[in-house]
Amino acid sequence: MTRKERYSYIIKYFEKALPNVSTELEFGSAFQLLVATVLSAQCTDSRVNAVTVDLFRRYPDAPSMASASEDDILKYIHSISYPNAKARHLVELSRQLVERYGGEVPDSMKELLTLPGVGRKTANVMLAVWFGRAAMPVDTHVYRVSHRLGLVPQQADTPEKVEKYLVGNIPQQYLSRAHHWLLLHGRYTCKSQKPQCETCAFDSFCPKLMDNSKLEK
Repeated sequence: MTRKERYSYIIKYFEKALPNVSTELEFGSAFQLLVATVLSAQCTDSRVNAVTVDLFRRYPDAPSMASASEDDILKYIHSISYPNAKARHLVELSRQLVERYGGEVPDSMKELLTLPGVGRKTANVMLAVWFGRAAMPVDTHVYRVSHRLGLVPQQADTPEKVEKYLVGNIPQQYLSRAHHWLLLHGRYTCKSQKPQCETCAFDSFCPKLMDNSKLEK
């Protein structure tokens, strides 16, 4: 099966199996999605959702969080990975949103990347999920699954290279949903340590024995 045929098969499968799909993070505004996505770096969505209930009740928007101290935020997110750095980023990005954008989240990659704690993945999540743009956030799941299924070449050895390769091969109308399809496949089926190959819809043509596969041979 060629790489082009892999893309076609996988897209058709997910379009039928998961036609309506979105992030598992819980939020009520663009600001809350931004905060939750920053918190989700190297942390599970379920853990993030567990702490943002109280965090958003106390600090629902950029102006309220901008008035908080790092210690104030840390009280709510101490169980999250890298809590000190994330508390600092959340306070700083909230203050910048208030000072530069009137408390609103900007809708361009360039502007989003200027915010503390916001990298390409987080910026792409905002563009795809909140602003409805054709974007491909690449987290650890998307990166792993893209390589394991042979969707990208071995030379695509950074998240940005994987992003560009996927964007170049997935039709725009599927791009944002494809992010969630690959992410969920990696989270629940094509797991890092114990992939559930017996339940995988792509096991019959998974390139496990190819040189660029990250699965054990």
